[in-house]
Amino acid sequence: MKYLFVVAVFIVSLLVGCMGGKSEKYQSRRRTSKHVKEEIADYADIAQDIINLAVYGKAQNRSYDRLGLFVDTVGNRISGSRNLELAIGYMYKALQQDGLENVALEPVKVPHWVRGEESAMMLEPRNQSLAILGLGSSVGTPAEGITAEVLLVTSFEELRSRASEAKGKIVVYNQPYISYGETVQYRAFGAVEAAKVGAVASLIRSISPFSIYSPHTGWQDYQSGVPKIPTACITVEDAEMMGRMASRGTKIVIRLKMGAKTFPDADSFNTVAEIVGSKYPEQVVLLSGHLDSWDVGQGAMDDGGGAFISWEALSLLKDLGLRPKRTLRLVLWTGEEQGGVGASQYYELHKINISNFDVVMESDIGTFMPLGIQFTGNDKARGIMREIMKLLKPINITNLYKPAEGTDIEYWMQAGVPGASLLDDFSKYFWFHHSQGDTMAVQDPRTMNLCAAVWTVVSYLIADMEEMLPR
Repeated sequence: MKYLFVVAVFIVSLLVGCMGGKSEKYQSRRRTSKHVKEEIADYADIAQDIINLAVYGKAQNRSYDRLGLFVDTVGNRISGSRNLELAIGYMYKALQQDGLENVALEPVKVPHWVRGEESAMMLEPRNQSLAILGLGSSVGTPAEGITAEVLLVTSFEELRSRASEAKGKIVVYNQPYISYGETVQYRAFGAVEAAKVGAVASLIRSISPFSIYSPHTGWQDYQSGVPKIPTACITVEDAEMMGRMASRGTKIVIRLKMGAKTFPDADSFNTVAEIVGSKYPEQVVLLSGHLDSWDVGQGAMDDGGGAFISWEALSLLKDLGLRPKRTLRLVLWTGEEQGGVGASQYYELHKINISNFDVVMESDIGTFMPLGIQFTGNDKARGIMREIMKLLKPINITNLYKPAEGTDIEYWMQAGVPGASLLDDFSKYFWFHHSQGDTMAVQDPRTMNLCAAVWTVVSYLIADMEEMLPR
């Protein structure tokens, strides 16, 4: 009854508003909306200056060149590794040399897993070496390895239906790729589900729609009360080959050796730099990407590109002499690949000031041809973002999508802070993701220039508007 009463009052108020003109409150909202549109439109020249500098001017290709030097110098950067320490030190010095403010290292603890030497050999029906990449947090095998017959399945449902056949075997998953979000469950939980039915190890078809005989790694999760068994990814090609063999009733035997070990959590840092706000310095627009990567390839795509266009945004504003009203804060996360470990600790440390965080932004899906911005926020904030995106008309990147995505900003968005992420044409992203193929060869300086322009215009406008985004 209370609900019906509220609805009735609402309908009456609408009717009253239609008779005799719009209510003063509604007119006030319209005036505010018009004012905001005009305020944003006044930034058209500045937006064009940013675009010109990033895409056509002296800063053209700078983020690409910086990234190339970084990954060629440091290499890949897995959590807990010496390479990650070197990468953080490199960026700390580079941000200082770039003249940014409040460059700092904020301590965190991160997982420390080392894959060690690993190999897989098919012994029956013939000898063939199999390319593998052990999965993060996997246990190792005994020194002599594990030699066992294969049980090949295409789904968790098939595994459960054939549970009586699994004891003492190596479960090989040849699941079809549907989408990353749906198919990654096999990487995350394949070992647990195989162990539940008595398997001694699991091998998972790489989570990729395309392969040139390259396995893909990633984090996986054990479950309390379930035995921990060794687990690794194999190539799409080898999974399909064994699928054909199994369909003919051919017996398959594999010897798996993995030297993986987990050590106590290691000391690491989130790397921070700022352009301090001119009017509301306590209020923050957070720009970010993650500095850690997997221990294969160069981590140029995941997430070197996102980290370096976030740095580039501050550099572009500094070059143009632009200091927004709010503080623009760059955070280069650590431990993202293990589930946003560094970002979680950052949130716990800074959430006391949550009301001062205007928006949190993360780029972590590549720096291919940008399509627009993904955004999470209320309708009024979304309307403001749509107006901001209109300023990117000169490069025809004006679309606003929802929701925002990003492991490292999820904590803030769940707490009600508006969030934004860069959306690009990531159709080939998972070809290279977590593999030896994630190198500078994947990157394109032209698309990085465009990504940097989008990222800078959006972050600067939000940081310089008179009012914070509503939430």
